[in-house]
Formats: sequence, structure tokens, C-alpha cells
Amino acid sequence: MTKKRILFLCTGNSCRSQMAEGWARHILGDRYDVASAGLVAQGLNPFAVQVMKEVGIDISSHRSKTIAELGPVSFDAVVTVCGKAHDLCPAFPNAPCLIHQPFDDPPRLALDCDTDQEALDVYRRVRDEIRRFVEHLPATLETLLPGSQVRHA
Repeated sequence: MTKKRILFLCTGNSCRSQMAEGWARHILGDRYDVASAGLVAQGLNPFAVQVMKEVGIDISSHRSKTIAELGPVSFDAVVTVCGKAHDLCPAFPNAPCLIHQPFDDPPRLALDCDTDQEALDVYRRVRDEIRRFVEHLPATLETLLPGSQVRHA
């Protein structure tokens, strides 16, 4: 059976979509091919790398990339993880479903933090919210994608 392909899309592909890709590879990698991209490439956020490493997921080799850099790849599902990406999402004619699941923007929220530790707590909260979403994504996709078969643990 061919794996379904999932794209996580964000504004800059620096934090939320990267964490979602990391979680999805870790949790769903045996069942789905996953990628992430942004409307623009803003570089990989070091705090995102750090909080993912804390849970045993290394995204340090990821790089921030745009949708155009992915080439002519088709996706079964596109998941927008922020409002701007959802509002400006290009058409994906071969993607049978578009899921919008916005998450808070850790870099923006961290601007109001007094210490790196407070900022990291924001990143950790969003990281954990993304994990919960990814854990439930197969059930969502099973109802939305034609011909989906999801193995449950």
C-alpha cells in the first residue's frame, strides 16, 4: 500500500510546521510520508530545535523551505498550522483535503517573555499541543481521505 502524503504548511517554515513534521515523522512515519514548507523560508528556529530535542526528536537537520522548493509533489492532505498560511494557502489541486489547525506562534509570544526559560515554556506548550494534534491526525484523515486505512496501535 502506498503511503499517504501530508504537508504541514506555515508562514515561515521555521517553528510550528517544523515541529509538526518532526512529530509526524516520529509518530506516523511508518504510515505516512510527511513534509513541511512555508509561504516564505525564514530559517529554522533554534528554540524549536531545542524543545523537540528535549523529547528525543532531532529536527536540527531540517531546513526552512518554501512550497515552490518542494517541486511538483502531490499531497493527500495539507495541514495549515497558522492563520496566515491558511488565508494565503495556494491551491493544491491534487490534495483531496485541507485541514486548518492553528497553533499559537511561539516566536511572537516569546517577545513578551523576560527570560529564555519563559520563552522555552511557550515553545514547550505549543510543541505538546502539536503532538496531541498529530497523535489524532490518523483518525481525522481516515474520515476525510478516500481509501484510507489506518492501523491503530
